Amino acid sequence: MSLYFDGNIAINEATQVIEKTNEPLRIILFCVLVIVLFLYCFINDYKNKTRKGKAYAKINLFLNILNKRKDGYHNLKSVFDFIDLYDEIIITKYKGFKLICNDKSLENENNLIYKAYVKLKEINPHMEGIKVYLKKNIPMQAGLGGGSSDCATFIYLMNDLYNLSLTNIDIQKLCSSLGADVLPCYYGKTLMANGIGDKIELINNNINYYLVVIKPDFNCSTKEMFKDLDAKKRTERKTIEKLIKALDKNDYDNFVKYVYNDFEKVVDIKDIKKELKEHGADNSLLAGSGSCVFGIFKDYSNAKRAYYNLGEKYQCYLCKNKTMD
Repeated sequence: MSLYFDGNIAINEATQVIEKTNEPLRIILFCVLVIVLFLYCFINDYKNKTRKGKAYAKINLFLNILNKRKDGYHNLKSVFDFIDLYDEIIITKYKGFKLICNDKSLENENNLIYKAYVKLKEINPHMEGIKVYLKKNIPMQAGLGGGSSDCATFIYLMNDLYNLSLTNIDIQKLCSSLGADVLPCYYGKTLMANGIGDKIELINNNINYYLVVIKPDFNCSTKEMFKDLDAKKRTERKTIEKLIKALDKNDYDNFVKYVYNDFEKVVDIKDIKKELKEHGADNSLLAGSGSCVFGIFKDYSNAKRAYYNLGEKYQCYLCKNKTMD
């Protein structure tokens, strides 16, 4: 149910009430009216100048890196899902560009948010500036797509705040030009990505599951991971169809059976995967290009127990997939 508020009607009705009351009460009602009008104007102005959103972390349930292209990108097959670990973004109209973050190392022009702003300004030269408040909760260089999700959420909020009327083709070109994971993060739903991540197909996901995400005390360079993987002989994996079918049919057993990540060939996470399984995970997988590793649990109580036990040794996050929201 929605409530409609018309400021002019409210003022007229309140004025009529005030005129019919005695002097002391009239003064009190007048003061109340002034306060209400002030709050109304403040809230209305805030809505016109500000937007806020959540940038959710992604995980790759399937990641098969295929051939390297002449342009330096790689063709891939992947299934993305999103979990309830997120960064928080608030944007407000401003002269020029300013980024304020709880991690000061991100307050620079290398940030994808700034690069997205520059490209949006090129498309819409008359667009005003923006001040961005970014609260980072997703660990960086972890394979969880925090930077890409921040960028995608920023584009979505800017499109809404400034009524940019970006078409689907505009969004696809813009996101793809900023990074392979930005477009999937813009959709924010379970999907299959092909090509360089620019060919998106939403897929049905009827499975609810919990995760314990472990951030090891090392980071992974995506560039180096690709370089190491390029040195190895690889083949296309066909099990992506089996995973997609399991998600659609709510087949949990086959879902956990067919998760896969090519990058596990070039990073040593065997001990972490083993510990997750020893603590009840039905399977575990490297998140994207690392370094985070996640364990998959069907039961929340088991996931919670593993989270507390493993949290004594590792930086851990207890999450659920967004299908459950």
